[in-house]
Amino acid sequence: MKIAVAKYPIDRVAHFDDFALKQWRWLQEAASLDAQVAVLPEYLSLELASILPAHLQPDLPPTLAALQPYREDWLRLFEELARQTGLHLVAGTFLLDIGGGRYRNRADLFSPDGGYRWQDKLQLTGFEKKTGVIEGGDVLKVFEIEGLRAGISICYDIEFPLPVRAQCEAGAQLLLVPSCTDTAAGATRVRVGCLARALENRCFVAQAVTAGEAPWNPALDVNTGEATLYAPMDVGFPADGIVSVTQSPYGWTCADIDIAALAASRADAQVANDRDWLGQLAPNLLRAKLDPSL
Repeated sequence: MKIAVAKYPIDRVAHFDDFALKQWRWLQEAASLDAQVAVLPEYLSLELASILPAHLQPDLPPTLAALQPYREDWLRLFEELARQTGLHLVAGTFLLDIGGGRYRNRADLFSPDGGYRWQDKLQLTGFEKKTGVIEGGDVLKVFEIEGLRAGISICYDIEFPLPVRAQCEAGAQLLLVPSCTDTAAGATRVRVGCLARALENRCFVAQAVTAGEAPWNPALDVNTGEATLYAPMDVGFPADGIVSVTQSPYGWTCADIDIAALAASRADAQVANDRDWLGQLAPNLLRAKLDPSL
């Protein structure tokens, strides 16, 4: 299965139609690379904030409220894009009003046959907590994509091993990671999280990122990182865990993942963290004790 992940430049758009045209161009390019799955980055919907009146743009809560009328157009756009391009498409994330002035950071997954599924971000960053209006999700899912099981782990979520482990124990062999980071430290944390989850679970990880600057929006102001496909660091795969990574200011990186090779590699593995996971759960290892001896 060929996976495409985007290093996506945030632009100012004047109308929703401009945003839609940009999505068509980007996803037609992914399809031209023979990708079957495409991943766009976290906070993609906030590119639409540039449409809003200037006085709203610096303040996130009123921005989120003003973006909600675009939700139905958003769903129709990406449903049609998946159908027309033949892609299984993670449309970044949309901060969705769930009532009471609260929002969840939702990744929408569209399929060429019209299928629609979603995963909410579970863990909130310090920035998201400080907004006072974003809350974490409470459901963890795994999806079938042409016989392959995949999970979505949104940015900060990939830094937490246990929910990802639960997805992999439910059969996920691919993690789709829409992300957005504004500092080198943040980009490193997500990259290390992706590498660690690939190692622990013997799975592939596909991370999309935002690029460029968006001074009109506090969540997208500066963007750092590279779109990357990761694999376990073991026999038959790259020693550094990097299958493919963007090499330009923006664009797609795309590569095939071989699930059969992934499964077969267990037999010759130098280490098998996924197989040996239960060893760390031995009762005498669940808590450490202070050793008083000198």
